[in-house]
Amino acid sequence: MQFYDPEQAIWRVKREFGEHGGVTPSIERSSTFTVLDPSTMPDIFKGIRGPEKGGCFLYSRHFNPTIDVLDRYLAAMEGTELAVSTASGMSAIASALLQICHNGDHIVASNTIYGGSHALLGDLLPEMGVSATFVEAADNQAFEAAITPKTKVIFTEVVGNPTLKVADIRGLAKIAHDYDCLLVVDNTFTPMMISPAILGADIVVYSMTKYINGAGDVIAGAICGKQEFIYDLMDLHRGRVMLLGPTMDPRVAFDIIQRLPHLGIRMREHSRRAMAIAKRLQELGAPVTYPGLSSHPQHHLIKEIINEEYGYGGMLTIDCKTREKAEDLMSILQNEERFGFIAVSLGYYDTLMSCSGSSTSSEISPEEQNRMGLSPGLLRIAIGFTGNLQARIEQIERGLKKTGLV
Repeated sequence: MQFYDPEQAIWRVKREFGEHGGVTPSIERSSTFTVLDPSTMPDIFKGIRGPEKGGCFLYSRHFNPTIDVLDRYLAAMEGTELAVSTASGMSAIASALLQICHNGDHIVASNTIYGGSHALLGDLLPEMGVSATFVEAADNQAFEAAITPKTKVIFTEVVGNPTLKVADIRGLAKIAHDYDCLLVVDNTFTPMMISPAILGADIVVYSMTKYINGAGDVIAGAICGKQEFIYDLMDLHRGRVMLLGPTMDPRVAFDIIQRLPHLGIRMREHSRRAMAIAKRLQELGAPVTYPGLSSHPQHHLIKEIINEEYGYGGMLTIDCKTREKAEDLMSILQNEERFGFIAVSLGYYDTLMSCSGSSTSSEISPEEQNRMGLSPGLLRIAIGFTGNLQARIEQIERGLKKTGLV
């Protein structure tokens, strides 16, 4: 597993082995663990001891050896002190925000975020007394202007879902810290490509369901941050991950561990293919948006913050203007051209397509979708890496011509 060494400014390799010397970590499926000395158990429940504090494992909702290996790999990858894996991306976001915010607190959030995150901040958290203000994703001044004395968090995605607007992580980190807030960043679209913690983010969250796992067969999330914050999340009395119980199955952790070593290879290939397709679509005059194109409004920004060897990511959009036109194009690309599949999610080895306004962003009102620049016909395409690239380009060309988009 690669990890970033900030002192040397290079990527190194971290590796852990199974308890019997296996080249892969062991799967520990036990839900509970034996305490050899009975006097240890009270200290564990008081938080004085634990697997990282001179004690032992207690219960797999708290800590589990297999999941701990994944957590250490994730922290190494992100350049954070610790990480904790969860059962889903939404549980990671919710647990992190609820650990920081309490009744009366306030969050300033990008308006270009996943629909589930938007619903969490805009609908559910206000029922708990935590309010949110949504602002333009690429406008640092709007973030700063929205901060109040009650603001505890600035929340953003690096590359926004689904409009692909790019947030200025360095700038937002400075704003957050100037106002004694925490910057929480969802990096689901850009693992390995961008390192938010190294750019100044306090907490990095993931839906590992997507690129990090890469096989479309598990649901998982992660929270990466400072040791104190991760221990707070796992505290027996007030830890949101501990008490809300979004526990990852150790078998899922093992599967993700097996796929992490080739995450960088996968990200490079997703990026290479997406760039080639986006360039061709731009040549054809198609309404394409891709962060790697110089025509992207924040291309200069993402160029400054990416880890160059991994490219600009596997996500692009085509604005078909209307839902009907987007659905026509998807139908042709799936059922006639075999270009990809009509499905939500991303990071899979096959291409996945969805009309965001009526699917993954459907929790967001039409009025708010309009404010965030989400066209009702915006087709989000997560480019996979199966098939011959030139054949894939020809397939999407034919689809665009059949639907009159070029």
